Amino acid sequence: EPTPDSSWSTCDYTRNVTFFYNLVGKEIRTVWTTRDIVVIGLGLTVCVIVSLANIMVMVAIFVNHRFHFPIYYLLGNMAAADLFAGMAYANLMLNTGPWTSTLTKQQWYVRGALIDISLTASVGSLLAVAVERHQTVITMQLHSTMTRRRVVLLIAIWAVSVAMGLVPSTVWNCECDLRDCSTVAPIYSKRFLVFWAGLNLLTFLVMVAMYARIFVIVSYRSRYTSQHTADLSNSQTVINLMKTISMVLGAFVVCWTPGLVILLLDGLLGRDSHANTYEKFCLVMAECNSLVNPVIYALRDREMRRTFRWILCCLCGRKQP
Repeated sequence: EPTPDSSWSTCDYTRNVTFFYNLVGKEIRTVWTTRDIVVIGLGLTVCVIVSLANIMVMVAIFVNHRFHFPIYYLLGNMAAADLFAGMAYANLMLNTGPWTSTLTKQQWYVRGALIDISLTASVGSLLAVAVERHQTVITMQLHSTMTRRRVVLLIAIWAVSVAMGLVPSTVWNCECDLRDCSTVAPIYSKRFLVFWAGLNLLTFLVMVAMYARIFVIVSYRSRYTSQHTADLSNSQTVINLMKTISMVLGAFVVCWTPGLVILLLDGLLGRDSHANTYEKFCLVMAECNSLVNPVIYALRDREMRRTFRWILCCLCGRKQP
């Protein structure tokens, strides 16, 4: 097992991927095990389902003119990010296990960058949808034009995501500071992973604040309206809103908490965190959020479900009843 140079802070860009894996004690398998095959098989299955589900959402938004409004464009952007996440995860599955040792550092960085970009874009899109819904409730304007501000928001999501993907390979890695090497992603800086985890946690807290304010406003308006009318639909609206909010935040917590905890523990404890034991499970959970998103945001929309049935009927070559 190689040991670090006499100076832990010496920049040596000739070190290969295997050096960093051995340095942090992360095993690169030389032969395929049953566990590897099962993990890759399940991973690729998730990728296919994620890709198909999000392609359906994007096609539905494109073909149905009733969806040609800002909130649906943001949902389409999130579907594109989740589709990208599925493809990035498939690339990871096809370059893992014994294949890892064949990767150059540049290929390894690209593999990680694709995951970083897609997951950051997915989380950013979740936040954008929360912001748009908040704005809709405040202004009481359900449909509006695609303003320059919204276009800038979409561009900003992808710009930040690409930046987060490029930072580790350019300015924030452990090639010049071996003490800072992550055990989960050996060439990545532990401080960068803690920063990335913290950024996602901050995003979640902002979403909680947004949806909490939405719920308070809608509840207040519903109570006010109920005092002046006998319409029971207002209380049903609040109940439906609460269900959607609970599903959105609950899915984020379930899918992202394991991975964020692992990254934080890795950054704080290093090898003592035993993060590698749960790494692949946590990544699969984060990827599953890209599958849950279209279910929550699309399938709870009656018009979206109708469009899905129409698309499937077209693919099957028969008319919708």
